Amino acid sequence: MTKRTAPLFGPGGNSEAFYAAGKKSTVQAPEWVRSVGLDAYEYEAGKGVTAGESALRAVGEAAKEAGVYMSLHAPYFISLSSEKSETRLNSISYIDKSLWAADLVGADIIVVHAGSCAKMQRSEAMTLAADTLYKTLESVGYPHVRIGIETMGKKNQLGTLDEVITLCKLDPRLVPVVDFGHLNARDCGGVFRSADDYRRVFDDIAVSLGDEVACNLHCHFSKIEWTEAGEKKHLTFADTAYGPDYEPLMEAVAREHLTPTFICESAGTQAADVYEMKRYYEEISR
Repeated sequence: MTKRTAPLFGPGGNSEAFYAAGKKSTVQAPEWVRSVGLDAYEYEAGKGVTAGESALRAVGEAAKEAGVYMSLHAPYFISLSSEKSETRLNSISYIDKSLWAADLVGADIIVVHAGSCAKMQRSEAMTLAADTLYKTLESVGYPHVRIGIETMGKKNQLGTLDEVITLCKLDPRLVPVVDFGHLNARDCGGVFRSADDYRRVFDDIAVSLGDEVACNLHCHFSKIEWTEAGEKKHLTFADTAYGPDYEPLMEAVAREHLTPTFICESAGTQAADVYEMKRYYEEISR
């Protein structure tokens, strides 16, 4: 990974502003992202990798030309912890196809959901997820693309910070993807109130996985409505009821000289919201 001097900021997928600007195709996204002052973009394949090789390659070429850092979100229906062996084997195939797509768009990380606990004990679900990841690493290609395991927002999903770190200890190719909105929602809003609250996430990862992983963390951020079960729906930065707030996070990143990537997943306003994060970071870093 090229050594960075500052964090990167970008949207997850195409925002309402992208289409309002008359853009229609994701191949236009990297240039547009750069034109609005951003430097990262997450290609959304949550519903499956449906684009063909030529289309994906065109996105990668556009990103390279624009100088935009790329990541790719793998399908939501991946389940590393399913009780059904067929589902776990299919998940390995979906990861392999996501790695193929990531290679074409120039991404060096894919984002994967571990799955749910269903009616199992969490320890059973973790054992299944670990086994699936072992099999995945044995069978997939594209070793230059990291597999990011995301922290999740629903309490019945695998994806506490500790669970993600535990899975990532299996192999250096596995790295955490910290979604701060998810962590906030699964704890019903009580997690992130200060810069030190955010800093502890980076510290925990550094202790377990090393300083380089923590410093260059791939992150998701959005405000998320929650219930007692955890995440309900993604909101925009206009929301004042749920949070979390991004300002203490930017303060922690600036103070500790961290260089993560922030992908914003706000509901339709992700490009404008992540630009707000970037502008605040730049103001306090002067």
